[in-house]
Amino acid sequence: MGSEDPGWSDWRRPAPTPTQQRNDAWLALAVLCGALVMIVLVNSVGAFAFGDAPSLAEQFAWGAGVTAPLVVRRRYPLVVLFVVGALFIAAQVRHVGDNFVPSMALFIAIYTVGAWEQRRMVARWARIGVVVVMFGWLGFGLVRFLIGPEQKFENAAGPLDPVLASVLYGIGFNLLYFLSAYFIGDLAWLSARRQAELEDRAEQLRQSQEQNTRGAIVAERMRIARDLHDVVAHHVSVMGIQAAAARRVLETDPDLARSALQLVEQTARSSVGELRGLLGVLRTSDEGEGADRPAPGLDELPELVDNARSAGLVVEHGTYGEPRPVPAGVALSAYRVVQEALTNVVKHAEARTVDVRVRFLDTALEVEVSDDGRGRATDNGGGFGLVGMRERVAVHGGEFEAGPRRGTGYLVRATLPTTVQKETR
Repeated sequence: MGSEDPGWSDWRRPAPTPTQQRNDAWLALAVLCGALVMIVLVNSVGAFAFGDAPSLAEQFAWGAGVTAPLVVRRRYPLVVLFVVGALFIAAQVRHVGDNFVPSMALFIAIYTVGAWEQRRMVARWARIGVVVVMFGWLGFGLVRFLIGPEQKFENAAGPLDPVLASVLYGIGFNLLYFLSAYFIGDLAWLSARRQAELEDRAEQLRQSQEQNTRGAIVAERMRIARDLHDVVAHHVSVMGIQAAAARRVLETDPDLARSALQLVEQTARSSVGELRGLLGVLRTSDEGEGADRPAPGLDELPELVDNARSAGLVVEHGTYGEPRPVPAGVALSAYRVVQEALTNVVKHAEARTVDVRVRFLDTALEVEVSDDGRGRATDNGGGFGLVGMRERVAVHGGEFEAGPRRGTGYLVRATLPTTVQKETR
């Protein structure tokens, strides 16, 4: 979507803010002070713009009248332009001593119409009309100059006739003056429109990124639910088998029945703990392709390490602490974190060595993958990504850390609780 997009060709600039209106008042005050200073200086030197001038008080009045409309220049640009233009000509008719500051006020008025007038066609023709009137007034002055008393150019030394040179100078200077005010105003309007386009694009990009992130989170939650489906199904199956066994031997072998029922109790608690973690995060499940595959766990980590080595990496794999059984859901999440971390290393890190560590802590399982590459990670929607790893760890109430290492490389660390959390009421 560029500046020529039809949707932006009809763009309307927002009304000036209170801050901009206050700035206009300060600008008008500054120009007014400049006008008063210039009038005092010109009268003190006696270098009047038109050879003579009215009283000092009248000149002050004219200076205030020409500059005061600038206070509302952005709110009423057309009105300000016409008022300033009319007062500009009237002040010259009265031969006000200073012509510099009134010219500055007229320049600002023309510029403001180009930069702020909402009706672009009206802005264009209003400025063209004012410029035509000003050149008409200039032509009238030049005619009076040509038919008036002959001017003496005592120090003239150029190749052109002094009168012709004076006329060309006046026309060239005014052309530059009015064209500058006209086109600088248009550039200000285009700059404001492009800024609005950039802000609109930035907002669209932000919304798109949020949507992509939400989509990645939803997709990963569905993937988590599909993976954990196997875990829960396994627990339920075990409970059913053990309960049936306990029922059969309840009268003939009470000890065996008691042992089976204890296993049912332990399995039920483990299942409830995992389901409780899902309740706060997941709202749906995916029974698509791969739902019947056994869920991988810590025993499959050596296979991941071997795959990374086959990609040309030097991989160190170590297990620390006393290995013990952990909930199947925790094992699955640990496996997925290591899997994606190694995938990111292979695809993006440009690393040579990778260190995979599994730590059995007192109440948690910690997995850590670090490399010596460039330390770049990805969160694209096509892979598991940091978003998915963080979501998976959050299911179990764990902690997730990912970021550049000191010096070089990247670190991914996940800490997953292995004890069943008590339900809070």
